[in-house]
Amino acid sequence: MVFEVRDLWPELPIAIGALRNPLLCVAARWLERFAYRNAERIVALSPGMKEGVVRAGYPTRSVSIIPNSADLALFNPEGYRPAAFEQRYPELAGCKLVVYAGTLGRVNGVGYLVDIAAECLILMPECRFAIFGQGQERDAVLDKASQLGVLGRNLYLYEPVSKNEMPQVLGASDIAVSLFIDLKPMWANSANKFFDALASGTAVALNYGGWQATLIEESGAGLVLSTHDPRAAAASLVTFLKDEPRLRIAGQQALRLARERFDRDRLAAELEQVLKVATEKYCKHE
Repeated sequence: MVFEVRDLWPELPIAIGALRNPLLCVAARWLERFAYRNAERIVALSPGMKEGVVRAGYPTRSVSIIPNSADLALFNPEGYRPAAFEQRYPELAGCKLVVYAGTLGRVNGVGYLVDIAAECLILMPECRFAIFGQGQERDAVLDKASQLGVLGRNLYLYEPVSKNEMPQVLGASDIAVSLFIDLKPMWANSANKFFDALASGTAVALNYGGWQATLIEESGAGLVLSTHDPRAAAASLVTFLKDEPRLRIAGQQALRLARERFDRDRLAAELEQVLKVATEKYCKHE
């Protein structure tokens, strides 16, 4: 068996309080170690996930880091059609656009973006925020946006769009946002939305630390926002949006990262090699 770790379980559900029963926690950790012990190789989606696997007692030499990938064919920036997007979303046309596309769950903390939108009503009223998604926090986000007076003014909430429609949404965006509540175990995540944004050549804004934040800061492909201060985050975002050369370079750097580090074909070849190594001794035995 080759076991792929897409999140650290049960570390994450324990951290957010979803798994509290002491006996169930012990059982879950036993299951985690059982799965690792019976895997010939393990694939982790980030450096932090690899560290978690190694902490559980699995040999580091047998863990490969292969993150989610960038679909450069689907998200090719040259496929963006401005007229079609603006016809469908006229309320977003001609504005600087900040987009969150993904789950509106408890760990995502999308209400944080509503706070930023409220600050931007003063700092940059011509900026628009668009949220595409569903989840258990959707109603709470709607209520908060209404209470803060941003819903339908500079913030809009839409139903999720299909994967094939997402290139047009990201193509229209100036910044794509990835969000999490302040929970360190989430720093090891490898969210698809991050790689989709890179592949579309869109600058990325994060509000959490970890390997993706380091990557963004070192490459210049976007910015890392304050986790606890929406006012400071809004000021940083507005400064970034108004700096056209920086915004353009960030998009170029995002696309460069997608091509050089996260190209789907490149990572598929790496996974193929892991599978070959894992099965090699069994093939010899046969």
